[in-house]
Amino acid sequence: MSAADVVVHDGSEVLAAAAAARLITRLVDAQAAHGVASVVLTGGRTGIGVLEQVRASAARDAVNWSKVEFYWGDERFLPDGDPERNETQAREALLDHVDVDPGRVHPMAPSDGKFGDDADAAAAHYAEVLATTAQHATDVAVPRFDVLLLGVGEEGHTASLFPDTPYVREAARTVVGVHDCPKPPPTRISLTLPAIRAASEVWLMTTGAAKAEPVAAALGGADPVDIPAAGARGRDRTLWLLDRSAAGAIPTPA
Repeated sequence: MSAADVVVHDGSEVLAAAAAARLITRLVDAQAAHGVASVVLTGGRTGIGVLEQVRASAARDAVNWSKVEFYWGDERFLPDGDPERNETQAREALLDHVDVDPGRVHPMAPSDGKFGDDADAAAAHYAEVLATTAQHATDVAVPRFDVLLLGVGEEGHTASLFPDTPYVREAARTVVGVHDCPKPPPTRISLTLPAIRAASEVWLMTTGAAKAEPVAAALGGADPVDIPAAGARGRDRTLWLLDRSAAGAIPTPA
């Protein structure tokens, strides 16, 4: 696994714009290398803000959006079209405004879909989707993820993997139904750490002073059971994109 790179920006808007520019470049480079790029999206204020900045960028159309595979790192298990779903927000921020191929957009099932309110069945189905679109032989049955975007919560959670839960300890499955989340809604679907670690690049993006302690702990080598974000690492690169407040507790070199 890669060592972490840390980039600190002056504020949340600058961070979102800079991350959007990085994402456009990463997708263009991946398309040049492979023909089709793949990205795992995240929700939250920062994650959706990045997509809004991509939409607004003059460089947006450098990406061939019809040749991007879109996945999600986690999802709130709510009805289709619910405004709190990460998919709904991502479509409003970007996907409805660019020429995507609907067959390359892979949302997690809603709670009123064919699996009803069975989040575990929905998670198992998403694991099958990942396995059937896997493009190379690895120990983890997921596609080639060129870049996987994540946020970080105040208690150090990432995706929907919360501290000291069975889900952050999961070592075999790639996708799990998450129950009794400490933040609403209580039921979610999430990639596991093994699936996250299969990505070429993992970008963790967060802002605000409330995130400073978990960020510093994660970068300091905390146990992922205690700080799940500490376990989110890319095969080739792990990139932390922070504002100055979120970076405030990182020790400065002597």
